Amino acid sequence: MSSKKFYYRRQVAESDAKSCWICFRPSSTVLITADKDDWFHVCASHLKDRKFATAQDEEDLAEKKRKEELDKEIEVVKKEYAERMRKKMEKRKKKKGEDEKEDKKDAKKEEKKEDEQEEKEKEDKLKELEKKKEEDTSAAHAPKIFELHKDFQLMRAQKRREAEQKRRNAEITRKNLDTLKSAGAFPSVPTGNP
Repeated sequence: MSSKKFYYRRQVAESDAKSCWICFRPSSTVLITADKDDWFHVCASHLKDRKFATAQDEEDLAEKKRKEELDKEIEVVKKEYAERMRKKMEKRKKKKGEDEKEDKKDAKKEEKKEDEQEEKEKEDKLKELEKKKEEDTSAAHAPKIFELHKDFQLMRAQKRREAEQKRRNAEITRKNLDTLKSAGAFPSVPTGNP
């Protein structure tokens, strides 16, 4: 048995939904192996859980890469804003030393206006990036190939072994009963009238 076993996501009709292997709620999502020797119903929400299964297909990997790039872009915007604010504060300190005689009230209003404008620019840029990130996530197709976490793989293997053992035991019992019947171990049913 290979250590890596991939499961493919399939959808069944809502009328064919069965209980999820994890939470027992009705689910129309099925994970099945390529050789179709193992399959089970699972909720779509469990497939997003990295502790349950890891998506392995190309679409998912491309989506992860896009998300990482957008996250980096967001970080750059935040750092850029922080750097601008730091420089602006240094400029203000220098300016305050020089312009102590000027009207402080007008200077404060102007500074406040500039701060609000920069804050608004930052928020707009971040909202735009977040919106782009959400669109990418919703537009991308759901992953189709999954690798179960090793604990869940072991549980599936155990379940398959138990089912195979149960099938063997039933086969042995059936054969034993057939042998006993053919050997005449059981008396025949009376045929006469009492």
